Amino acid sequence: MKIAMISEHASPLAALGGVDAGGQNVHVAALSEALAKRGHHVTVYTRRDAAELPRRVRVGRRFEVVHIDAGPARHVPKDELLPYMGELADGVARDWGRRPPDVVHGHFWMSGLAALDAARRPETGYRVPMLQTFHALGTVKRRHQGAEDTSPEERQWLEPGVGRAADRIIATCSDEVFELKAMGIATGKISIAPCGVDLNVFGAAGPVAARPRRHRILSVGRLVPRKGVDLVIRALPYLKAAGFDDVELLIVGGGGDTGSLDSDPEVRRLRGLAAELGVADQVTFQGQVSRSEMPGIFRSADAVVCAPWYEPFGIVPLEAMACGVPVVAAAVGGLRDTVVDHATGLHVPPRDPEAIGSALSLLLENPDLRASLGRAGEKRARTRYSWDRVAAETEKAYQLAAAGSPAGVIPMEGAAL
Repeated sequence: MKIAMISEHASPLAALGGVDAGGQNVHVAALSEALAKRGHHVTVYTRRDAAELPRRVRVGRRFEVVHIDAGPARHVPKDELLPYMGELADGVARDWGRRPPDVVHGHFWMSGLAALDAARRPETGYRVPMLQTFHALGTVKRRHQGAEDTSPEERQWLEPGVGRAADRIIATCSDEVFELKAMGIATGKISIAPCGVDLNVFGAAGPVAARPRRHRILSVGRLVPRKGVDLVIRALPYLKAAGFDDVELLIVGGGGDTGSLDSDPEVRRLRGLAAELGVADQVTFQGQVSRSEMPGIFRSADAVVCAPWYEPFGIVPLEAMACGVPVVAAAVGGLRDTVVDHATGLHVPPRDPEAIGSALSLLLENPDLRASLGRAGEKRARTRYSWDRVAAETEKAYQLAAAGSPAGVIPMEGAAL
């Protein structure tokens, strides 16, 4: 199958950890690679965000990335990219010429606009089946961020329009299906295929990073307020009150596009909070680290905390589970699917630092519990979330879209609904 993916702001080639780089980059890259290994030919179209980027980059034998001129050849925050989606669609359609792909798959709502535009041009004489993965929904973002949501106003009606016009939607978790239904999108054209984890990189066996204190808690990801890292810092006094004061909170991420922690406003805010709470000596900001270092860092932790206000899916819990580390997760979005409460980790209510502290206290005082949760998490990651399995489920959705089959909500095998 010839597959075109459009990922307007999240290139699979981009370095992770910047303000607009993260899980979507990983998802698009890993899914494309896995599909290519299954024999498909995958082209990812993304916006040129630097003048020196080549037109085409061959990633593998059946996987390439094409940079399309759409707007200025520099970084533009993703919430400011809407005016350039027409140019992106034009560039994609030109590259297809008279040989369109079998399916086109949009990632994020603006990519969906470009995918629909390129796929359904009357003058071309063809109509390419179009699938959409949203990665995050504007309705959810507005609910949690309110006035701080920087999405363009047009998202309120354009995003549901993408969902209604797409031939098929691939949701990443069961919670997203209910959100899509509330947006007026027919559940009969929704498949579920989650994010995955690279099991060749993340595993329980291997080197373990050194740690300076008896216990280590780990937080990993972009440092933006909605990720809830401040909640983990606020949990430290509760741990201290429970008798756990020899604890390090290691925070990996931050620094924006420059990688400089000192210039990152969220780092400054979090450092100020730690000082205010009297726990600054327990909090270490690691900044951005290489992917190759992350497994050892995961293995060095007693627990990984993922406490976002909301989360469409979340790759960090899968990476932690694959490394055999229990996860304390806010019971929101996709985290309710991946982390099984009291089986692979512990659920806590969102925005509740005291609950985070209680969950961590339970784990720190019970090494046998940590070990059993870690073993179960590793098994779950390996059996349910390999990228090959995710690619196989995505392939089924492509086949349904190409056949025009409204076969009802199609979950990934074993996924909860």
